[in-house]
Amino acid sequence: MTDPGAVHAEGDRGDRSGFRTALAGLTTRGRSFLAAGVAAAICAYVLGQSDLLRVGLLLAVLPLVCAGVLYRTRYRVAGSRRLAPGRVPAGSESRVHLRMDNVSRLPTGLLMLQDRVPYVLGPRPRFVLDRVEAGGRREVSYRVRSDLRGRYPLGPLQLRLSDPFGMCELTRSFSTYDTLTVIPRVEPLPPVRLSGEAKGYGDGRQRSLALAGEDDVIPRGYRYGDDLRRVHWRSTARYGELMVRREEQPQRARCTVLLDTRAVAYEGAGPDSAFEWAVSGAASVLVHMLERGFSVRLLTDTGSSVPGEGSDGFAGANQESADAAGMMMDTLAVVDHSDEEGLSRAYDVLRGGGEGLLVAFLGDLDEEQAAVLARMRHRSGGALAFVLDSETWLREPAGVPGPSHGDEERLRMLREAGWTALGVPRGASLDELWRQADRERSGLAAASGGEGP
Repeated sequence: MTDPGAVHAEGDRGDRSGFRTALAGLTTRGRSFLAAGVAAAICAYVLGQSDLLRVGLLLAVLPLVCAGVLYRTRYRVAGSRRLAPGRVPAGSESRVHLRMDNVSRLPTGLLMLQDRVPYVLGPRPRFVLDRVEAGGRREVSYRVRSDLRGRYPLGPLQLRLSDPFGMCELTRSFSTYDTLTVIPRVEPLPPVRLSGEAKGYGDGRQRSLALAGEDDVIPRGYRYGDDLRRVHWRSTARYGELMVRREEQPQRARCTVLLDTRAVAYEGAGPDSAFEWAVSGAASVLVHMLERGFSVRLLTDTGSSVPGEGSDGFAGANQESADAAGMMMDTLAVVDHSDEEGLSRAYDVLRGGGEGLLVAFLGDLDEEQAAVLARMRHRSGGALAFVLDSETWLREPAGVPGPSHGDEERLRMLREAGWTALGVPRGASLDELWRQADRERSGLAAASGGEGP
């Protein structure tokens, strides 16, 4: 909920520009009355009709009096906005709740409430509040929906104050606004094992020694704060100084999701484009791996990752995994095409090694980028690639699915390098492709005599 802000319908009484603003707020009815009054007064002067002059003065003065009264009205109204929820998947609805409080001692007149929303979220909502008593409250709500992911500002909230005769309207705005985050669609994935992956990927947890530094040995020297129960007396006697045992702790299985955002790798736009499928697929895999307890990391072709992400990514299966998923979804909500020509920056990030699963969502590839991906394979414990061919995605839905000849060649190169590479036709289900990857990996492991984790 936003902090309420007060909106005053009163201006500086000595400021003439404020009253001119009130006159500029005359409605069509008010301007018509004023014009009719002036015309009647002129006719009365020409014709010498005093009764007509009184009628003209009444018609001209009425809108001016309404503008003056409205200008000096001391309405003090506080408003707030609440989104339920503030983060929604593309294609889902969010409800916006508006609350108006009359914090003055006087009842309000007719209030017209209007909230500013981007056109992609729907029409601009408008509400009419008849009368709000002193200390009273009114609540209204409306729904917003977008098929396009992104961050959309809502507000500022506007109030139109009107006199009882409808002669004048004044608009006052709040200063606060909220942001609706539309994240990619997340498709539930089956808990397959992708048998045959190298260590660092699987349901089980590995155990490795927790290194404390380059000079760390087994055992290591005592450091201030170490538990005295960990003292290794035999090594202490041998080295002549206090030595402690080094603890063992579990190391989480890791997964890196590589999202190819190169503009040259995709064609088409809109919710059903290949790029949007890749973004949604990356989001689905990230959430799935977090739920399985993996340490996950999001990487793009620019070499960038999620702000606040550690070197091993975000840890799953703990109380902070929901926050980690939220931060990654917020990043994917605004990710856009990059100007990169290749995947070399992503390769440089992965050059540090570290075993774990690498899942890549890729656009069109040439031989050079396929070679870079082949080198990436050696920097991971297992690699799975979903390749989206733009030529296939630009076909009509009734067209023959399947990758083009050039795309088949790239898939062959990736498979020879050790990738489990799948072509993604238009309208494909990530759930089915995920199962297919498991079957292909299991068959590959069986043919090589390997065993799953």
